Amino acid sequence: MKIGFIGLGTMGRHMASNLMKGGYELVVNDVRREAAAPHLKAGATWADTPRAVAEATDVVFTSLPGPVEVEAVALGAQGLGAGLAAGKVYFDLSTNSPALVRRIHEEFKKKGIHMLDAPVSGGPRGAESGRLALWVGGDEDVFKRNKPILDAIGDQAYYVGPIGAGSVAKLVHNCAGYIVQTALAEVFTMGVKAGVEPIALWKAVRQGAGGRRRTFDGLADQFLPGKFDPPSFALRLAHKDVTLATALGREHKVPMKLANITLEEMTEALNRGWAERDSRVAMLLQEERAGVQIKVTEEAIREALAVDKTPPR
Repeated sequence: MKIGFIGLGTMGRHMASNLMKGGYELVVNDVRREAAAPHLKAGATWADTPRAVAEATDVVFTSLPGPVEVEAVALGAQGLGAGLAAGKVYFDLSTNSPALVRRIHEEFKKKGIHMLDAPVSGGPRGAESGRLALWVGGDEDVFKRNKPILDAIGDQAYYVGPIGAGSVAKLVHNCAGYIVQTALAEVFTMGVKAGVEPIALWKAVRQGAGGRRRTFDGLADQFLPGKFDPPSFALRLAHKDVTLATALGREHKVPMKLANITLEEMTEALNRGWAERDSRVAMLLQEERAGVQIKVTEEAIREALAVDKTPPR
């Protein structure tokens, strides 16, 4: 089987190399031909356009900076759509717009071409080592048929749902990470300005409950099952903690925008009469505003945790 790979940048170059190590014959393309030098030296074939890549291969991957580049490569005059024949498969590994992914999918579907979104997570180091998560949206049967190829790229290829679902999952993951990053900057500057040496503060908090738990694991306890009673930690106590933290910030003249927004959320939840419910009950306010209700059975959560073999990073 011949594999096409377009986009040999920070992430793509490693993923393409791992496909070759997995025994696949590669046809490659990049806006900079010099980026393909290591792959060509290892036996890959160069193609001048995305169309030429598509014509010469059975499955094509793109790893590109964003929606503008993906749209040009997929739908341009010399793009994949002009070269892929019915039955061929296209995986976009980029962090992309779900709306664009669905539009490309619909255009390709008219020609009998399978398009799936498969954004990755793990960074350059994970791309090089093969310790990557791939979140795939699209036809599940096509995903299953091509999973051996995906397994040559990453160790956690996971089918999320219909087309666009992989991209939605990636945006949830990345946006959460950057919000947490901003929050950590906020509270750490507060802690250091309040007199604690940075490495001592870091060593202390990483051994706390939040430090020992993976970012999304806590959703399984209260938020996903919608179970806030009896409380694991009461809202009134959590409200007190954040009140004390914001007061410390004011004392040391540290701006704490996210902490104050959090305190406002918790205060609104208190005013709903939820003081003795679990502190995560404030999350229901966002469900209400978004017009969604999240309710996952405890059995489904147990099953998901039982099959989770992800090693700690």
